[in-house]
Amino acid sequence: MKKLTPRPPKKAFITDEQALRFHSEPTPGKLALQPTKPMATQRDLSLAYSPGVAVPVEAIAKDPDTVYDYTSKGNMVAVISNGTAILGLGNLGAMASKPVMEGKAVLFKRFADIDSFDIEVEEEDAEAFIECVKRFGNTFGGINLEDIGSPECFIIESQLRDLLDIPVFHDDQHGTAIIATAGLINACHLTGRKFEDIKLVLSGAGAAGLSVLNLVKHLGVKDENAIVLDSRGVIYKGRKEYMDQWKAPHAVDTEMRTLEEAMVDADVFFGLSAAGIVSQDMVKSMAPNPIIFAMANPDPEILPEDIKAVRDDAIIATGRSDYPNQVNNVLGFPYIFRGALDVRARNVNEEMKLACAHALADLARQDVPEEVAAAYHGNRPKYGPEYIIPAPFDPRLISEIPPYVAQAAMDTGVARKPIEDMVAYKKSLARRQDPTAAILQGITAAVQEEPKTIVFAEGEEPAVIRAAQSFQQRGLGKAILIGREKPIYDNMKLLGVENPESLTVLNARLFDRNAEFTEYLYSKLQRRGFLRRDAQRLVNNDRNVFSALLLQHGLADGMVSGVTRSYDVVLRDVRLVLDHRPEERTMGVSVVVNKGKTLFIADTNVTELPDAWDLANIAESTANFAREFGFEPRVAFLSYSTFGNPIGERMQKVREAVEILDERDVDFEYEGDIAADVALDPLHMLTYPFSRLTDSANVLVMPAIHSASIATKLLNSVGGATVLGPFLTGLEKPVQICALGATASEIVRMATLAAFAPSHRDIG
Repeated sequence: MKKLTPRPPKKAFITDEQALRFHSEPTPGKLALQPTKPMATQRDLSLAYSPGVAVPVEAIAKDPDTVYDYTSKGNMVAVISNGTAILGLGNLGAMASKPVMEGKAVLFKRFADIDSFDIEVEEEDAEAFIECVKRFGNTFGGINLEDIGSPECFIIESQLRDLLDIPVFHDDQHGTAIIATAGLINACHLTGRKFEDIKLVLSGAGAAGLSVLNLVKHLGVKDENAIVLDSRGVIYKGRKEYMDQWKAPHAVDTEMRTLEEAMVDADVFFGLSAAGIVSQDMVKSMAPNPIIFAMANPDPEILPEDIKAVRDDAIIATGRSDYPNQVNNVLGFPYIFRGALDVRARNVNEEMKLACAHALADLARQDVPEEVAAAYHGNRPKYGPEYIIPAPFDPRLISEIPPYVAQAAMDTGVARKPIEDMVAYKKSLARRQDPTAAILQGITAAVQEEPKTIVFAEGEEPAVIRAAQSFQQRGLGKAILIGREKPIYDNMKLLGVENPESLTVLNARLFDRNAEFTEYLYSKLQRRGFLRRDAQRLVNNDRNVFSALLLQHGLADGMVSGVTRSYDVVLRDVRLVLDHRPEERTMGVSVVVNKGKTLFIADTNVTELPDAWDLANIAESTANFAREFGFEPRVAFLSYSTFGNPIGERMQKVREAVEILDERDVDFEYEGDIAADVALDPLHMLTYPFSRLTDSANVLVMPAIHSASIATKLLNSVGGATVLGPFLTGLEKPVQICALGATASEIVRMATLAAFAPSHRDIG
């Protein structure tokens, strides 16, 4: 094979010093162990270890399958290597592979919520390595083999699959194969090719290359149409040198001997070999609309710009993140294992790999969410030649890919525990990555059953337009964009909005009920220093006022704003039109989700220094708000003191608020004054047996707006919690105010809550 001079690699984005600092500070490594059960009392220790642990031990001894019920085996993967083929760096030893294996374990957790431990085996002999892993393998739910040299990797994976009753998956082989196959599915779709008709050239007969070839042949690519080359040239029938049992099945009857010959009229080139081995002349010789996956890392067989210089009809993929269509293994292995673990699969078969590839291909054809657009620096990718593979940070991967894998496992009989409700399973997957998903799923489902009309006050903003389109596409209701027609439709065109006429656009100056709105507003504000012309100006020019007037006159069900104006400004504008509901209080409620616990914190945005009556009203309103979300409220009036210790002047209004609720005879639990740590301790009744709370509090009433704001922002920034909101409640019509510069996804979330708010339904 002709050797071309490789191009120098592109400049790295990080320095060696930065990389070493990242891996060493503040704590060496990238993994830590965190218990899932409390370890605070003697009772906890007795249950976790002796004597309580004896009960599950005996249960597992009687029925070994119950190990999945009583231990973490079902969500645990071992990442195992001997360091003989580290990231293209070669054989650097088992310990040198540890940073890579730790990194792989982190990716399992980040993308699929799978607990993973790295194990480095100091053994290069394949049989000895197999014997070692066989001894401990079944303690895990699955095994991910990594960075093991060829051909030993084939032997190791094959024998461990037979010896162990759990999924064993060599990602260097199959991860690349799955992603490349997904890309090929879409590339053939875009070019109108059938798998059985394409001529494919594969350069690189190592572990990854042969695995890709096996998988695409399962798609329908014919043996005789697949030309494989290694460093010695074409693998043809009759070749004697450098042949083995893995290459031999792919030998073809051909006179071709070089890559240059094989590339003539080829439809597809797959490269998993070395940088710079493909020339522009080879690319020119390929068939029309060639599909070129140059996947060598860090530098491809030919750079995309060199391909484009001679072929403007090519579909190109690489293994690099700085070009479109990255063949990135993180799109595959976390979700393969997630699906396999969830059905307790005995292995990962070809059908499960193909299911993953098809799921990825399907996802790339769907409209991408805001999070993906953000990863592309605001440029929203769309299915086509430069977007045939989903982005690694697409939040839908966790809920879209594992169900395909799990279904394939069930269909092929390797699943021990079939999934009965696939819809519920998909929802549970979304909750693994986003702790707020359970709440948001319930709200979304309720709104989809009873769609509403929502006004998007800042209708000229690109993010707002995308949000309005998404709101309608998801079946949540009708969106009304407020603004001037030309800027809105110009932005729709730039954003590639399909069917722009499906979105309603209202220009306040031209609205046919403008005079009626002016009279209403003037009658409301005339004794507050406003002239008629002031009311007319507000109707014409202030989109928040105009939007609120649409709500007040029954032309919409709710509104969302705040992307271009601060919270206080939007609230002030809206309150010129809307009053608070009777016996309700206008306030902000933040919903905090952390480690499976949900808290409602108020007032986070409206009343700066509430008095006792304010606090009592805030407590009632927040308790009602929590019930709308399906939670039975347990209210704590927070203070720096707990039941008078220490005594202080500022605690008095908190005590008075409790006394006010005593007189109202409300139907929820409440207590105060009480410190935050005590309120959140489910066993605080042992120290304070007179407490009226039967469990830890889930509604926290803050003594002032500054303490509420500081607490929620600290929880979000350094506490590891996820914070939703603040949500505005108490106005006579549903209004939600986003944060300045909110993304389309965040705007849709607020619009959905505005659509949900009037119903007061229990979403469970």
